Amino acid sequence: MPIRNPSDLLAELPEKTCLLGLDPGEKTIGLAVSDPNLTIASPLETIERARKASADYARIAEVASARKVGGFIVGMPTNMDGSLGPRAQSARAFARNLVARIDLPLVFWDERMSTQAVTRTLIEADMSRAKRAAVVDKMAAAFILQGFLDWIRIGR
Repeated sequence: MPIRNPSDLLAELPEKTCLLGLDPGEKTIGLAVSDPNLTIASPLETIERARKASADYARIAEVASARKVGGFIVGMPTNMDGSLGPRAQSARAFARNLVARIDLPLVFWDERMSTQAVTRTLIEADMSRAKRAAVVDKMAAAFILQGFLDWIRIGR
């Protein structure tokens, strides 16, 4: 299934289905899931990247099946000036491989400042550095997914 623009994804999405937000990094992949009404994103888990990428995609497929996911929202690392750099190329490659293995539509969503915003929130909550490290990727995935869900609700 090809990569879509946001409006096309919404047109294709079955009713009462969830979306899976992904924050792919070099060492981990953060996962978050929406509710079936597409209003709230919840952090789900952080996948430690395996030596073989096929294991990562297999885990994502398991989660997508168990949660009845209808599409993916993948964080696109965008520079502050709006340009795309090497990390964006990596996100695109990840997305191409994901949709080649799992037949669901995918949309990229700007992830600028997601990790920083989540980290700042966790620091304000007085969370220790070790605990922050354990949750920051799945929280960043929820931040990215929530941005998309807010875009839907606010009226695109």
